Amino acid sequence: MRYLNSVWWKSWLLSCLLICVLCLTWTPPAQAENFDRQSLRQQSFASQDLRGNNYTRTDMAEADLSNTDLRGVRLFDTNLTKANLENANLTGATLDGARFIRANLKNAILEGAYAFSTDFRKADIEGADFTDVDLDVQTNDMLCEVAAGVNPVTGRATKDTLYCP
Repeated sequence: MRYLNSVWWKSWLLSCLLICVLCLTWTPPAQAENFDRQSLRQQSFASQDLRGNNYTRTDMAEADLSNTDLRGVRLFDTNLTKANLENANLTGATLDGARFIRANLKNAILEGAYAFSTDFRKADIEGADFTDVDLDVQTNDMLCEVAAGVNPVTGRATKDTLYCP
């Protein structure tokens, strides 16, 4: 009986210790933030997890968003002129009305993004993945003229994801 109490006590102590370690090391998931209509010009967000944030009508011209996780973000009517989004993951993002004029989208993943009336004039899209992105015919044709490269993460050719002829 004494042996059983000793084993029980050690098991209980070990369980409590494990629970304490888990509680001290657990970090809650990042909460989405709202930056609606703010000026974030030339700000650096490089390599950050920005999933689910709202940047509706925000001025992010020349911002550094390279290597960021932007899955599910709202960039509705956002100014991203000359922004650096190289290697950014924009899967499922809302890009309607956004302006990516002269933006760096090299190797970005835009899979399943909503991009109605989005302006990609003179954007660098080498290696970008546009899988399942609905674009108007004129924008798609313009992007096909400059499409090149293969996305290093998805392995898809930019021309193929845009259904270029």
